[in-house]
Formats: sequence, structure tokens, C-alpha cells
Amino acid sequence: MKARNVLAASVLSACVVPAMAQSSVTLYGVIDEGFDFTNNVGGSKVYELQSGYVQGSRWGLKGTEDLGGGLKAVFRLESGYDVNNGKLAQGGLMFGRQAYVGVASDTYGSVTLGRQYDSLVDFLAQTTANGNWAGYLFSHPYDNDNTDNTFRVNNTVKYTSPSLAGFQFGGTYSFSNDTNFANNRQYSFGAQYTNGDLLIAASYLQANNPSSTATGAINNGGDENFLGERLRIFGAGINYTIGSATLGFAYTNTDVAQPLSTSYVGAITPPAGSTLSSLRFQNFELNGKYQFTPSFFVGAMYTYTRADFNATTGKLHPNYQSIGLMADYNLSKRTDLYLQGAYQHAGGDKTQTVLDVAYVPGAAGVSSNSNQFVIRAAMRHKF
Repeated sequence: MKARNVLAASVLSACVVPAMAQSSVTLYGVIDEGFDFTNNVGGSKVYELQSGYVQGSRWGLKGTEDLGGGLKAVFRLESGYDVNNGKLAQGGLMFGRQAYVGVASDTYGSVTLGRQYDSLVDFLAQTTANGNWAGYLFSHPYDNDNTDNTFRVNNTVKYTSPSLAGFQFGGTYSFSNDTNFANNRQYSFGAQYTNGDLLIAASYLQANNPSSTATGAINNGGDENFLGERLRIFGAGINYTIGSATLGFAYTNTDVAQPLSTSYVGAITPPAGSTLSSLRFQNFELNGKYQFTPSFFVGAMYTYTRADFNATTGKLHPNYQSIGLMADYNLSKRTDLYLQGAYQHAGGDKTQTVLDVAYVPGAAGVSSNSNQFVIRAAMRHKF
């Protein structure tokens, strides 16, 4: 009996191993869960459990198949969820984080089709604290530049080049799937250069009538940062590592034509008798991280955001100052504990809208005044 079992196992191994060498499917995920305290939400303190701040809680499947000649098929299906109640994230979509299929080559790059990240996320976000090591709480006001992945882009064709002497580039085009070709479409492009401890990146994105339809490039079910006539974002950033320290600077510029609302704080309604024609944000971020040991780092971020509130009654300039601090300790290769705090002060001109009060992205709601801070203690596990 034992001999037959050994023989059967040997035959099975001979059949399976070659297939595994040519193709693979991987199950993976992240669980990020913690306790948040917000000092001012409409004048009250809020204590809550929240999921997915440094990294969005998720599970996914990704795979490759060798097609020969240096070409392979690739796919990814990734679902976001809330640990506290089990609900799907990204507006309730089953695979709201990513869902694509395509082909890839080490020589020519990759082409993928489906719901994906835009070039701001792929290239520029990694130079910011929120898009790299800190997450949600360190985002720029209302995540106006999408460096924290507020939205993904549907119906998207993406090209990503191979790395060529440290230089890499890519772009996306997202179809409107509408009889009006430009209604809720998106396109973006970006590039990066790496040389040892140096990283430089830049990106551009434009979306026409974002979230105006249910089947277009950007969803209209809470998976957008702004609802308006046109969204245009560009920026550049740099990171440089010196020993155990990494320093970064990022500049982004966001312009929303005919803005109506943001998914973070709702309608942006100017005073009676005034019409809001455009809203612009310029973000200037300094960030740094120091790796004390392989298991422990401390990071900090400061961002100054200048806004242009262009209304028929004149131009106003609100501004926002955001500060973030974080400490992270790895219990193992897959599990870590982190503590972080974020503070925002809203100043400058008063627009008589919700933009006049502070709101830290990820807070339970807007403050009743110009100041707000959030403290989070959490655990993250990767599998």
C-alpha cells in the first residue's frame, strides 16, 4: 500500500510541477484594523473602530501564464472590504479595488484592460507620505489629487513600459462607454526615474464630467473625489534616501471646473447670488521617514495647501496646513502595529461653505471650527 502511494505521489508531481512552472495563481490580502479618536466632529468627540487606513483592507487573486516567446498573460481581481461589518468598499463593488486582464513582456512592457489605477497613483503617489507609507490620514485635503486612491478608473486600457536604465513611463485611457464619447472619460500619463537612492516622478490626469454617469470612467456611487464638469491634476515629486533616512517633496495641482460636491464633505454650495466656476488646490508637501531598526520606523509629514475659490462674486483663497506623525513596529514579516496622528488647520479667506472648517481625511466628519486632529492606533496583517 505504501509503495503504491509513493508511486502515485511521484506521478502526480511529474504532472503538476511543469504546469506550476508555466503558470501561477496567488491569493493575497491585507487586514488593517484600529481605534480612531477625533477631537471635533460637529463640536463633539468621536471614538470608533475603523478599517483600512495605512492600507485598505483587501483580498485578491493574481496570476500569470507563460505564453512563450517572453510573453505572459496576467490578471488581477482585488476586493476591498470593511473589517468591522464585512461590507464591500469602493461603493459596494465586488472587485472595487482592481479587476483587469492583459499581457506582459519583460522587453516591451505590459498592456492591461479593466478597472485599474491611474498614472497619478502608479507614479506620483509614491513620493507622498500618504501614497507610500502613511495612508489615509496623511492625504491632502479631500484627497484632491487622488494620491490616496479615492477613485480607480473603469473601462481602462493601460500601458506600462519596462524599466529602461532607471526610466519608466506609462499611461491610461478610460472609455466613457457612452453615446457621448467624452462624457465621463479619463486619460493620464506619468513617468519616473530611479537611480540608487534617488526617485523622481511626475504625472498628469484629466477626467471629463467625472462621475456623471453610472458606466463611465469614474463611478458615481461614492467612488470619486469631486463631482464637476472637468477634473485636471498634475504634479511631480522627489524622494532621496540617505542611510536610514528618506526625505521627500511633492507638489500637486488640482483644478475642478464647475465643482458641485466632494464625496468627503458633500455639496460645495456658495452663498446665495454667487456661482462657483472653479476650485483649485495647490499642495506643497515635505515628508520624511527614519528607519531606526529593520523593524521600527518613525515618519512625519507637513503639507501646505492653497486653494483658489473662483466665484462670480470674486476670487477667494482658503488655505490648509496639515501635519502628520507616525510610528510603526513590525512584530513579524507580515504583522505590524502602528500609531499615527494627523492635524489640520483651515485658514485664509472664508468662502461661507463647508470648505471653511477643518476636515482630516478619514475623520468621522467635519469639525465645527478651523481645527481638527485624529489619533489612530492599529494593527495590520498581510497574507
